Amino acid sequence: MIIARQGSRFVAVGVGLVIIDWLVFVVLTLSGLATIPSNVCSRAVGALLGFWANGHVTFGEPDQPRLGLRRFVRYAAAWITMTFLSTLLVALVADRLTLELAWLAKPLVEAGLAVVSFFVSRHWVYR
Repeated sequence: MIIARQGSRFVAVGVGLVIIDWLVFVVLTLSGLATIPSNVCSRAVGALLGFWANGHVTFGEPDQPRLGLRRFVRYAAAWITMTFLSTLLVALVADRLTLELAWLAKPLVEAGLAVVSFFVSRHWVYR
């Protein structure tokens, strides 16, 4: 079934992206950058890799990627929305609890948003 194949590929790509996103976030916050810009920057790094990887691996094929300007604009719109939600949640944890707990919460926040992102990507961005 196509959704199972795409779902498993999305998870594989997503795990790598969450690790990269998380590492960049931790390095930036350890370097003294505030939580909000650190989260936006780390998600941007993941997004650049994610657009390409999902267009090639998850929703396209290596010889027929699903990329292009129209899809990138849709991807950017979805990314802005997801980044707003992610940043809000991670910043709340950092502000109300601790930065260290925000480091732990970030992968959980991103995993939760990934479920929504899969369906948005499948039915709107890469269709």
